[in-house]
Amino acid sequence: MRRARRPRRVAMLSVHTSPLHQPGTGDAGGMNVYIVELARKLASIDIEVEIFTRATTADLPPVVELAPGVLVRHVDAGPYEGLAKEELPAQLCAFTHGVMTAWAGNRPGHYDLVHSHYWLSGHVGWLAAERWGVPLVHAMHTMAKVKNAALALGDTPEPAARVIGETQIVGAADRLIANTEGEAGELIRHYGADPDAVEVVHPGVDLDRFHPGDGRAAARARLGLPQDALIPLFAGRIQPLKAPDILLYAVAALLTERPRLRSRLVVPVVGGPSGSGLAKPERLQKLAARLGINDVVRFRPPVAQDRLADWYRAASVLVMPSYSESFGLVAVEAQACGTPVVAASVGGLPVAVRDGGSGFLVDGHDPADYARALGRFADHPELTERMGAAAARHAASFGWDATAHATADVYTAAARELRHLRSHHG
Repeated sequence: MRRARRPRRVAMLSVHTSPLHQPGTGDAGGMNVYIVELARKLASIDIEVEIFTRATTADLPPVVELAPGVLVRHVDAGPYEGLAKEELPAQLCAFTHGVMTAWAGNRPGHYDLVHSHYWLSGHVGWLAAERWGVPLVHAMHTMAKVKNAALALGDTPEPAARVIGETQIVGAADRLIANTEGEAGELIRHYGADPDAVEVVHPGVDLDRFHPGDGRAAARARLGLPQDALIPLFAGRIQPLKAPDILLYAVAALLTERPRLRSRLVVPVVGGPSGSGLAKPERLQKLAARLGINDVVRFRPPVAQDRLADWYRAASVLVMPSYSESFGLVAVEAQACGTPVVAASVGGLPVAVRDGGSGFLVDGHDPADYARALGRFADHPELTERMGAAAARHAASFGWDATAHATADVYTAAARELRHLRSHHG
């Protein structure tokens, strides 16, 4: 049997968040990192990638080379600044027009496949793939039905239009890529996805950037943090879904129980307001003041990836109390830097964190349970080093090379199947 040809050039769609944006700001987060790293690695195995994203400022060049073999194409769709993610469905027609215009400037067959990320991109991808006669591979990253089933108190539910949109994409895509077996199950259970069309590909971590480096002491010295401190770190977008407030409540409970710990406790919160967190951006600072822990909490704006790696290395433990995570890239990044993780047992986190080995998983969102987990690190400082070493070993299995090769296999299978269907219906 003839070996299926691997696609040469992929049109990757990321409508609402640019791969060039700083993760931890606005809507930029794990998905940005995912798209950038996957595209780079695909290019390194001879699959060219062109990423279409919405232009957010007037002075952006139409095309930017992100890396050899990876182009970012900026599409004009709606006003540049001040457009919330919830307003973007109204701009999908304009975005699709921009994608089609770029395609029309090339020879037929320029793109072999469309890979869309998140439901907004899926709708553009659906139309583009049909128009170009190529397969559509889609990655949800997060799903409305899953998010709505695990809402944080006071968080805004995802709209019905998104649920309908996701259901349509599941029906239209040739292949759906899920981060974990759990997410694959959710696609099948909640959206009626064909099990044969769902492929599990774990996201990766940049092991060249995220590694233990020269150790915890050196990282603390660079960041001006005390050497003997207990440092539970929160890193990520500040929004109810990510639940940084649970860490603050847990810290307050810990200090009520162990007031002497106060002199050696530093709690960095590294990230910017995002999504529904933008409605009340100072909410977390006000909560810290109300809980009487302002003196130990340090709010820091989002930082570049290399600096973030130092925050991971400096921490005693990363805390991820999220209500929903399709994978939990931050947890893998921290572990790659030799730092254990205390995380909610939701979504992909039980895959990202090895419970009892590279960290602790917590059922539910009771701050007392997180305080108890942090208490273990306070009582046994050697736990950070022991679990941290295991965490680095665990994270080493999540390299982007493996992700890119597995994704390329999904592309090849989708292309082969579409050709097979055409030959039988042609």
